[in-house]
Formats: sequence, C-alpha cells, structure tokens
Amino acid sequence: MNDSKGSPTVFVNTFTNGVLDPNQPMLGPVRDGGHIVANTTPGCWGPMITPAIRGGHEVTRPVFVAGAEVGDAIAIRIQSIRVTSIATASGNDRTVEGSFLGDPFCAAKCPVCGTMYPETRIEGIGPHSIRCTNCGADASPFQFTNGYTIAFDENYELGVTLPRDAAERIAADGRQFMATPEHSIQNPIVTFAPHDIVGAVARVRPFLGQLGTTPSRPMPDSHNAGDFGSFLLGAPHQYALTQEELDEARTDGHMDIARVREGAILVCPVKVPGGGVYLGDMHALQGDGEIAGHTCDVSGVVTLQVHVIKGANLEGPILIPNEEDLPYLARPLTESEKALAKAQATKWGFDAIEETAPVSVVGSGATLNAATDNALERAARLFGMSVPEVKNRATITGSIEIGRHPGVVTATFLVPVDRLAKVGLLPLVQEQYRL
Repeated sequence: MNDSKGSPTVFVNTFTNGVLDPNQPMLGPVRDGGHIVANTTPGCWGPMITPAIRGGHEVTRPVFVAGAEVGDAIAIRIQSIRVTSIATASGNDRTVEGSFLGDPFCAAKCPVCGTMYPETRIEGIGPHSIRCTNCGADASPFQFTNGYTIAFDENYELGVTLPRDAAERIAADGRQFMATPEHSIQNPIVTFAPHDIVGAVARVRPFLGQLGTTPSRPMPDSHNAGDFGSFLLGAPHQYALTQEELDEARTDGHMDIARVREGAILVCPVKVPGGGVYLGDMHALQGDGEIAGHTCDVSGVVTLQVHVIKGANLEGPILIPNEEDLPYLARPLTESEKALAKAQATKWGFDAIEETAPVSVVGSGATLNAATDNALERAARLFGMSVPEVKNRATITGSIEIGRHPGVVTATFLVPVDRLAKVGLLPLVQEQYRL
C-alpha cells in the first residue's frame, strides 16, 4: 500500500480463512472514488462443511480505501452483481455433535482424532462425503434437515429444484457447476446432493449477504453482527469476546438483507485505518428473514464503487436502497403529494411541511427485539432525535423490516433533509432518488 492516492480499480480473487483480522495486510489501496471488482465464493454451506475455514463463510480479502480514517464512513455503490454458478444447494441445517468446540461455524474439529480445523477431502457424494485427511472420519459439522439442489436458467431469471438423479450428476462435478473461484478452498455443498424438494420454482434476484468494513478486533466473518456475534460471548475457543468488545468491534457486515443488491448504496463505519472493504456470501435469491437459516449461495462477479465520507462517526451501516425496495410509506413524496400536503397545512394555519428523504438504519442483536432496539437507538443518536420520535417516524413514514432472523433489521423512515445533510448523507440520498 505505497500509493497514498490508491489505484483506480482493485481486482480481488483471494479470500480470508473465515476470519476478519485487522492485523492482516489488506489489498489495495483503492482510491477514493475508485472501484473494487471481485469474484466471490459461495457463502454459508460450502464453508460450513469445510472445517479448515474458521468463520462460517469465505469472504474476500479486505481492501484498503485511500483516505479512510477511523471515524469516517465509506459509501459503497453496488454497481453490478452477476451470478456465475450454474447450480447450488441449500436447506435447513442441524449440527453434528462432537464435530466442533462450542460453535460449529468457527471452531470445527474432527470427531474422531480431535484435530481442530482439520483439512478434508471429498470421497464420493452425499452427506458423509467430507473426510478428515488425518484419520478419514466423517468431518462435516453440519448436515441437512431438509435440503434441495437448484439449477438456474442461462439468463438467471429462475431456479428450479431438482430430483435425485440430476442432483447427483451435479454433485459429481461440484466446483464446475458452482463456478467456485480458483483460490477458494471450500467443499462445494452440491456434493451432498440434497433433493427433498423437487420442482419448486424460485425467481432470481441476487444480493450480497456480506458487505462491509473490517471490525476492529479479529472476528469470524459470519459473526460480524449482533446476532451471530452473540455466540462469541464467553465462547470456549480463541475468538471469544465480551459484550463490550463485540459492540465496540463489530461493523455488521454480515446482514443478509435482500435489498443490498445492484443499484443500492451501503454506507459503512470505518473502525480501522483504510476501512477494509470486504464482500461475499452472494445469494441468488432470498425472502426477508432468511427463515431457513440459509438460502441459495452462489459464486459471482461484483463491481463496487467506494467514496469516503469524512467524520461521519457511524455506529453501523446505513442502507440507501433502490426506490422500488422502499416500504410504501417511506417512498419520497411526489410533487403532487407535496402540493396536497402544503394545501392541507395552509388549511390548518401554517405554511411549511418537512422536506424529507428515506434511509434505512441497520440494527443487530441477539434477538429481533434487541436488533430493533439497536436500529432505533442508532438512528436516534445519528439524527439527533429521541427514540420515541424515531419510533413515531418509522411507524407513520416507514417500517421495520427483517434482514435475517434471529437478529438483523432495518429501521426505514423519512428523515428531515437538514438532519441528513448534517451527517453527510444528503448528497447520496439525493443522487439515489433524483431529489
């Protein structure tokens, strides 16, 4: 990172071992206003059945953004997301007792020889095909309770879940069908060949389950949020944190919010020099809540543009979604609606209405209630309001939406533009909604 101004474009095709560590070298730097182009790996299930990966996911190595200092924010414009996997597999999970130390996502061990984070090899196909290279034992910490293999049409408009024979054909050449990047070490989840649901049709709309900045302490990537992060509290493994340490360090990069998709802008806190922008866990599709715990993890190519916002002092991410993804009540007022509102104000003896624009404040916590409280409190502190005022505004001009069950939400509402200007968000919101 010798060029203080940074490169115009940084290409990324290497990955972490599942841990976001601010002490490790970053890629880049990319210049303020520059681009990051990344070939991402599939998210949850592949890393979950690869015990050598220590974080539950396999995200890109973080990129240093020139000029980003602690206390700033980085606005990330998602310019494109392109799925490259031909097929994938997913489903609801169960853990395999004896195959982990306290947490199956970030402390896997061989149930027979006891090796922590064992290297594995694939023998055959099916749910017992992941084998410890040391002793040959079945080493996956996870199995399906109900799973499916899904294949996409060539234009990535739809996916169809497949019967056993087709799932097994895909399982025999998993990395090819999943377009797994060459530097990824994960075992392809299609190897398990799940086929409990056959002939279901799902619309494709890809987004990033992981996008954000590097936390200020080493942290498993899937635990960089208040819900999964709560698993680290008093944990028996090396990544244990206290509640205070978790709250200070996390940047909530693991959101699983389906609106973090092409066209959206995500504004992220900077908690380490350079920010350390990383991404991964691309999903081909997902309904709000990711209620099965997992969805259709895919490989893909992503283009981001980054801009530094000085002195923003964000506690967590701010999402500026595509207008069509806004709740009905949070959509910007049209000129005719403004005229009607001004006429109503005049009728009641005053001559001004608020000028407002929408944002979504991300909150996370061990439960949905805790995540909602976190989002409301973050919004109140950011915009200089009381929590009751934020509650009122979110009720009459917005919504609380679930990103991931059990504990990631957004508080979306119309915010007075002077408050947005004060924290440096107004230009982004004006650009996004053509205000």
